[in-house]
Amino acid sequence: MAFDIINDLKQEIRTTLDRIGYQDLEVEIILEVPKEKSFGDYATNVAMRLTKLAKKKPIEIANEIINNLDYEKAHISKAEIAGPGFINFTLDNNYLIKVINQVLVEGSEYGKINLGNNKRINLEFVSANPTGYLHIGHGRGAAYGDSLARVLKKAGFDVTKEHYVNDAGNQIRNLALSIYERYKELFGLKAELGEDSYYGKEIIEIAEMVKEQYGEKFIDNFDIEFFKDFGTNFLLNNLKEDLRKYNVEFDVWFSERSLYQNNQVERVLELLKEQDYTYESEGATWLKTTLYGDDKDRVIVKTDGSYTYLLPDIAYHLNKLNRGFDYLIDIFGSDHHGHVTPLKAAVAMIGGKSDLIDVELHQMVRILENGEEVKMSKRSGKAITLIDLIEEVGADALRYFYVEKSLGTHMDLNLDLMRKTTSENPVYYAQYAHARIASIFRTFEGLGNKYIRQNEIKNIDQNKIKDICLTLIKYPMVIEEVASKRLVHKITHYISELAYELHSYYNSEKIITEDTLQTNERLTVLEAVQIVLKDALTLVGVSAPEQM
Repeated sequence: MAFDIINDLKQEIRTTLDRIGYQDLEVEIILEVPKEKSFGDYATNVAMRLTKLAKKKPIEIANEIINNLDYEKAHISKAEIAGPGFINFTLDNNYLIKVINQVLVEGSEYGKINLGNNKRINLEFVSANPTGYLHIGHGRGAAYGDSLARVLKKAGFDVTKEHYVNDAGNQIRNLALSIYERYKELFGLKAELGEDSYYGKEIIEIAEMVKEQYGEKFIDNFDIEFFKDFGTNFLLNNLKEDLRKYNVEFDVWFSERSLYQNNQVERVLELLKEQDYTYESEGATWLKTTLYGDDKDRVIVKTDGSYTYLLPDIAYHLNKLNRGFDYLIDIFGSDHHGHVTPLKAAVAMIGGKSDLIDVELHQMVRILENGEEVKMSKRSGKAITLIDLIEEVGADALRYFYVEKSLGTHMDLNLDLMRKTTSENPVYYAQYAHARIASIFRTFEGLGNKYIRQNEIKNIDQNKIKDICLTLIKYPMVIEEVASKRLVHKITHYISELAYELHSYYNSEKIITEDTLQTNERLTVLEAVQIVLKDALTLVGVSAPEQM
């Protein structure tokens, strides 16, 4: 019902246009929320959009529409013309408040839509090299990816969250060599570390574990495969634990090494050759990515016979398609922007379509404290890691702040603001709204009362809860917009709006009074707000506390 109220209004406008003779004129009906509440609840510029087609002034068309509109079917109490031909609509309060009951009946299912029709999406994000701890950039990708997955599921998609484990190639070889050199150092030997070596304290920790478990076994018997496996397993388990603390869980951990073990890299190379997507030049094998809009063709096999990063990536994405996914979404850091076009071209080659994959890029993140950028961890003296931030401000604040801004904008994370327990801190403001409702219920029941949910809201001032109802009605539409446009930050904007309406209502209205019926009606309204607020917070991986 709540989601349909907007469609019902649009449909009645369309029916009215047909009724007054504009059935053959193609025009999109757009409804917007006016900036000023005094202008009504929704507005349309359809009269102005029709003026050239109908060869009439917008004001004339607007008058025709409001004089022929069926107010009951449109669920409106008033329609007025504003400016050069805008039509402002005020929704019928008696119909509007029915959203309260709908939320209470549907519970956490409220807002669920069937945009996806159960289509299968593979959503890959983070995919950090298991050569060190997760950093602040990974935190942004993880928060966005996990939140997007939650919203897509609510919008009716079948989503698999996947992490691509880069456990093959030179970086893992360099990891093994770095651990071995630190291992030697523990026995008084000189560590020979180069430009490609890893210098993090975690490398020393792993070397100490090897010494503790195996003693001098590898001093004169370097086993690179052992060091690869030992180091990768330790860092991967550490990565998984950090993500769990961040409220992020993956459905699939896919090993790059398995692509080589199962000959999938070689097979995709043969497939590309058979389909005439490759050619030989200057001793290398090139992929014809310019066929799909790339600015140049790309090397996939170098002159020495080794593969570039692109070839195993193509094999990996073919593996995804072969697992039956309808659509692929990859989330990369902005430093991977040069990889997007060739990858999309390659997926079009192996999948037969150019729109099977979308790549979302997240911009850089800066950490600010006391107005200045922080680059080093206080704990280790090294670059700031994700776990540093989680321990500093908590996973809730971090996840909320990470998704509060559009993915394509550069981000400043203000540690001082994230620590604040005031309304200035948006995540505190939102969580406090939820906790405030819980506190009101505890107070009511602590007075010896029993809360009785009301099926109808008719004894309290409907105008005072109208803004709450209008905000609740938006929720399914927000879910649709976020899922279709991947604008996860719109969820936090919605949370802030709903929290604002709750706090405003609380400050303007005494909730618990001697009138038990009215009190129960107000509590019924608050319960609906609490349900949607908790659900929206859950979509961005943030908890909804009962007390603060």
